[in-house]
Amino acid sequence: MTTIAPEKVAAPQKGWAGRSIPRKEDKRLVQGEGVFVDDVKRHGMGYLHFVRSPYAHAHITSVDVSKAEEIGGVYGTLTGEEVAALTDPFFQISSAPGASIKDYSLAVGKVRYVGEPVVAVVAETRELARDASELVEVEYEPLPAVTDARRAQDEGAPVLHEDAGGNLMWTGVYEWGDVDQAFAEADKVVSISELHFHRFNSTPLELDGAVVEYNRGVNQWTIHCNNQFPGFAAIMMGPAMRCGLDKLRFVTQDIGGGFGNKITSHPQLVVCCLLARKLNRPINWTEWRTDFHLSMSHGNERFFQDTEVAVTDDGTLLGFRTKALDDAGAWLRYEPLGGVIWAQVVPGMYRWQHVRLEFTQVATNKAPVSPNRGYSRMQHLWFTERVIDIVAHELGLDPVEVRKRNYIRAEEMPYTTPNGCVYDSGDYARMLDLALDLVGYESIGARRLDAEARGKLLGVGIGSTLDSGTNNFGQSRLINPELQFSGNNEVATVKLDIFGEIVVTLGTTPQGQGHETTAAQVVADILKCSVDDVHVRAGHDDYWNSHAGFSGTYASQFAVTGLTAVKGATEMLAAEILKLGSVILGGVPEDALELADGTVRIKDNPEAALPFMACGAIINANNAGLPEDLGVTLNCRYVYRPPFEVPDVERKYGNLTLTYAAQVHVAVIEIDPETGRYEVVDYAAVDDCGNRINPQIVEGQVMGATAQAIGAAMHEVYEYDEEGNLLTPNFYDYHVPHALDMPPLKTGAIESPSPFTELGTKGMGEGGGAGIHAICAAVQDALRGHGDAIVWDSHNPYHRVWEMLQDPAQSRSRVRVS
Repeated sequence: MTTIAPEKVAAPQKGWAGRSIPRKEDKRLVQGEGVFVDDVKRHGMGYLHFVRSPYAHAHITSVDVSKAEEIGGVYGTLTGEEVAALTDPFFQISSAPGASIKDYSLAVGKVRYVGEPVVAVVAETRELARDASELVEVEYEPLPAVTDARRAQDEGAPVLHEDAGGNLMWTGVYEWGDVDQAFAEADKVVSISELHFHRFNSTPLELDGAVVEYNRGVNQWTIHCNNQFPGFAAIMMGPAMRCGLDKLRFVTQDIGGGFGNKITSHPQLVVCCLLARKLNRPINWTEWRTDFHLSMSHGNERFFQDTEVAVTDDGTLLGFRTKALDDAGAWLRYEPLGGVIWAQVVPGMYRWQHVRLEFTQVATNKAPVSPNRGYSRMQHLWFTERVIDIVAHELGLDPVEVRKRNYIRAEEMPYTTPNGCVYDSGDYARMLDLALDLVGYESIGARRLDAEARGKLLGVGIGSTLDSGTNNFGQSRLINPELQFSGNNEVATVKLDIFGEIVVTLGTTPQGQGHETTAAQVVADILKCSVDDVHVRAGHDDYWNSHAGFSGTYASQFAVTGLTAVKGATEMLAAEILKLGSVILGGVPEDALELADGTVRIKDNPEAALPFMACGAIINANNAGLPEDLGVTLNCRYVYRPPFEVPDVERKYGNLTLTYAAQVHVAVIEIDPETGRYEVVDYAAVDDCGNRINPQIVEGQVMGATAQAIGAAMHEVYEYDEEGNLLTPNFYDYHVPHALDMPPLKTGAIESPSPFTELGTKGMGEGGGAGIHAICAAVQDALRGHGDAIVWDSHNPYHRVWEMLQDPAQSRSRVRVS
């Protein structure tokens, strides 16, 4: 990698965007000078530790905190009864029956999963708080638990939420096109009794945490935290805490990974706020890894049942119908949005026009779920890819050719999906060809023979995914028509200060994506200056006036909403600089001026130039005598509002997202048939995120998504026993891939700029689902001719592969062709 000296970098002839300049964030991060939430310290702060339920389901019959509070150095406690008296239940996105549940920040009356917070203890040290928590006496009356979503609605099943009348949280039917006609025209119908997408998580290096202060004079909390979506957190917390949103100031700087996991920490933040007010001292909460595994933000587990696929003899896909059963866990912290967000990518990358999907979401005695990199789309896209490979397998067709026959074509872009979403741009067949070339697909036959000679089974698998970016929250109205959400926005401010500093503030909350760097590249291109002249404030702070209703970083939207807000504010500033220059340079028309090299100057006489420093000084400190109607502040705020319309609730139709980045992954594996153990021996990932602002940052996100995918497909799973105990509560049992687990990784890219965004960008970073399926497909391919097992689960550890080798009929019984 080319290194660039710390002195100013010369401006490139073709601009800064599109160059892999070193990340501005990295200097502080590699030197250990980043500021994460646990680096924030306050005088006299108390450390919080949660007492957690040992039962998956039980009535709380009594709580006694007296022994804990008697310990010297223990500042106080908070119980569920206090929470119920001081707050209202959290707002529910769901319509009935899920809308009826009463969710508080601590368990009230009953616990519903192992690890649910019951009591909060605060002490002068973290260790003392943990020790004192063991003195809290909680008596439980255990109840039966339900941990299998397929049993949650059985007669006699334990009911988690009596207020909802059962475990059904939400259900809906989605149908587009003419499904019956598609099946009438089919040569073959491929039936799949059940597919299963397992429960796992993306694993941030930094766990959830907060330092919360309460200002009694103005009744305001300052919440130093790593929540990645403060806009959503505020909407959930304000009504529950009976306060206006201006009383909740969110502050972040550096965040050690988010992946969606850090969206739903609002219950814990409410506890911190209540304790900061009760104890009149700052509260520090830092999660332990086992706490995270037990209780935070699992990814959705989903069953696809009674799937039928209408197909012609040549592999043309006509339509499908299926029943999706989603396990929300114990609470609907962000749900049931999972019941509709998959609809952003209804046909996957394929030309299906006839679809029927019945979606049901239930509660179980497991930890709540939340967005997880590729949230809800990942499950659905895995399903569509599984259908492609199973159809090809059953009809004896080449899975590459089936994909190419059914891919949406480049010349069809923009492409309207059956439910009204518009895929903006892309060339999926070209991406697949590039990925296949990277793994040397033409030589796979010879490599397969070589593997057999060594006693191994070689398989090749393909996975495709769409990263739908910049979502329209109006899709939530398909869940609950009474919601007021529709559209999305983001904000940025750019100002030229008194000494010529260009200062940028973002509404987003970056978690490692390089927002400071890419924003600086966009600003420098517009102002025609060096990226070194641009200072992008790190992190997020509501007080910077860079906060809009849905501010945050999620859903691959920064490259669209965040950077377009930056672009809008910078263009406003550029126009003001030109207007000021026109006055100061003697009334020269603005169209005769230009910005260059950190100045505003006359095009035909470049020596007649006004440096940015002079501009900043004139407006901020030397403004006497300027025309009264000048209207220049050099402090510009811009809110970008994507061009969304309100979805049609009755038809469940509308454009649910603005852009569609894509990834195609190809995995090559070798299986030891004696043990089922397998190794990824070759791997390629090709992405298309539209115009790349910083290609190296994009490539890093592709690599991260690939690591997530391989970990999920091979190792990572949240498994529960029948009593609701989590069997993988820490890294001893939950294996996150490390460097030695990663295969040789080849990356490629194409650029198909979005016609719907001002920078041609499409978002990036949620492509892990492609890799999960690539591993699944490679396993199935390797087993071809060795029992022809069907891969039916997204998680395929070595023992499951061995089982499929020993009893292929068990998996094959799930599929039939009529």
